[in-house]
Amino acid sequence: MSTVMSRDQRESFLTSLHVGTVSVASTVEARAPLAVPIWYDYTPSAGVRIITSRLSRKGLAIERAGRFALVVQDESLPYRYVSVDGPVVESRRCELDRDLVPMATRYLGVETGASYAADWQSAATGDDYVYVMRPEHGLSGDLTAALAALGERSS
Repeated sequence: MSTVMSRDQRESFLTSLHVGTVSVASTVEARAPLAVPIWYDYTPSAGVRIITSRLSRKGLAIERAGRFALVVQDESLPYRYVSVDGPVVESRRCELDRDLVPMATRYLGVETGASYAADWQSAATGDDYVYVMRPEHGLSGDLTAALAALGERSS
């Protein structure tokens, strides 16, 4: 029994609301890749979009590597995950209305997202960038069918 998701299932899963983990080669010699949680957005036509300071460890590593990976998972049964990696196809300054408000609203809802965006705007230094990654490779897993089969055998 395969636990691999179809392309449509992977895209649907990535489009759903999850906190992802971005992973990128470290800029520090003899260190493991940097892997940190991050908000993201995904559309099949544009790819994965994240926002981070280009001066952060994350931003510096992405700038240097020119690519990153994103892992998204469900932490409750049935466990599912999608991992994608690929090159950065766009990087630009983060804009309040175009980028930050939609991302904050996605994760925090309209009211709290607007407050978060307003706080960001008042503290913005111009170092926050949008990085768009076009997935080239991916892995996935979905235990839904496997767990259903186990349940059927135990009844």
